[in-house]
Amino acid sequence: MPTPRALTTLAAGLLALLLAASPAAASCPAPSSADLAAIKGVEQTALPEGQQVVADGVVTGAFLGRDNLNGVYLQQATEQGPVGLFVYLPGATERDAERLVPGKHVQLHARTGEYRGQIQLQRVERVEICARDQLPAPEALAWPLGEEALSRLEGRLVAFPEPLTVTGNYELGRYGSLRLANERLFRPTNAPDQDQERAVLMLDDGSYRTFPNPIPYLNDDDTRRVGSRVAGLTGVLTHAFDAWRLHPTETPRFLDANPRPAPLDEPGERLRVAAFNVENYFTTLGQRGAANAEELERQRAKLAAAVAGLSADILALVEVQNTPGALADLVEQLSLRTGVRYRAVGGDASRGSDAIKLALIYRPDRVEALSELYADGDRAHHRPPLAAFFRGQEGGEPFGVVTAHFKSKTGCPARGDIDRGQGCWNERRVAQAQAMAAFLERLATEGSERLLLVGDLNAYGAEDPIRTLTDTGLVDLIARELPPEQRYTYVFRGESGYLDHALASPELAAVVAAVHPWPINADEPPFLSYDGPDSAAGLIRPDAFRSSDHDPVAVDLSPEGR
Repeated sequence: MPTPRALTTLAAGLLALLLAASPAAASCPAPSSADLAAIKGVEQTALPEGQQVVADGVVTGAFLGRDNLNGVYLQQATEQGPVGLFVYLPGATERDAERLVPGKHVQLHARTGEYRGQIQLQRVERVEICARDQLPAPEALAWPLGEEALSRLEGRLVAFPEPLTVTGNYELGRYGSLRLANERLFRPTNAPDQDQERAVLMLDDGSYRTFPNPIPYLNDDDTRRVGSRVAGLTGVLTHAFDAWRLHPTETPRFLDANPRPAPLDEPGERLRVAAFNVENYFTTLGQRGAANAEELERQRAKLAAAVAGLSADILALVEVQNTPGALADLVEQLSLRTGVRYRAVGGDASRGSDAIKLALIYRPDRVEALSELYADGDRAHHRPPLAAFFRGQEGGEPFGVVTAHFKSKTGCPARGDIDRGQGCWNERRVAQAQAMAAFLERLATEGSERLLLVGDLNAYGAEDPIRTLTDTGLVDLIARELPPEQRYTYVFRGESGYLDHALASPELAAVVAAVHPWPINADEPPFLSYDGPDSAAGLIRPDAFRSSDHDPVAVDLSPEGR
């Protein structure tokens, strides 16, 4: 049998081991029954759900209240390394809020639980204060990280010393979150050989509520544009809603690296042709456009501001309600609000049976319309492309403007023309591109070989429909004139690209003086649109920004070659 002295030595050794393994717990009112590693299952089996435990840790992030996460994050140094864990505290009192602040060492009597796949502590019965420990230093990280590293860091206090870029803001008004990446992300099919690291970190707002009010992370213009940079990111890393998220514990520092652009310069002696998807201009309320008279007034004001800033002589419109009255109303409103008289090209050309149609309008003081509308009746089109021929009022050679709106990538079928890497309905868009090539041939024979095709082709620059058209000899003016980082008119799920195109016959491409995508819409958060949520009502202004979900594209023709 061991001697009394040996037993004393053994007890002392065990006590020293316990103190070394859990130095924080020694300063708490009672011994902790489990550390955070055991609760969470780090390098071991997690404790079963519903088990009562006494656990301690240092508060790293406090997000109390129903408008926030309704809890706090704890972090503890364990034998397995630092471990972070969320504590759900929906019943926290004002006294709890005063005590549960970052840097405070606390001990909880609670039960283990799980929410949306994440282990947490819940049903907290008692909160005790331990010694006031210093807030652990956040672990400095470089983005991106692998899944294994991210899983190890989940729930912990981290920092990103290097700035990240806002690559998407679609969820900002609805969920208070921004998509961040090392750089602006582009659709893989936007340009040839475009290789990017595609990892995304969601900058969240310490809450999972919908339609936060006020909306976080806005600048002095009440916006947060794609392309902004953000530095000083420090917070708790977590995984929720299929994404890695950072809930900041310090206010992020934003740099407006992509400020709002000024209106385009007047074209002067040049002639300017522009294409603009007006995002469902409907005078019949409650259908695809404005839901009520207030929204319609907002839409009219924003569209007029955008058209005024474009200074276009010829304007191809996409997504106008397919009724004569809607186009007449839009032309009247633009003329009234901009002080510039516009006229729609007329004729009996078919507008198709789709709910929306295309249109061509122009300034008769600057441009002479030499024809009525031509329409392509090929059955591949559900919205017939339209064309007309023009000449400057100062004379010059005639040229044709063609506008189209190809089948979108939405409403995907279960089989057949499914997404094979370029979005669903790609075969349909290729067929439309082939029909368009034949239409352009007819126009060249009947009117002029100097042709410009503009509009929303719902295909990115390196996709099959655009290649089908450029293989016929058309020149992709955006690709020719702009570097890859400027080739976008649309942002979808945090990826930029150009769906809106300007393609010219070689004869017209030779006299193109400039190409201007005007980034007033795609970079702006959707809540600034005419139909934005109630939480953004005070932020929606009668300006050009987020007048649509697509950016307009303008093409200037030199006076020498007109």
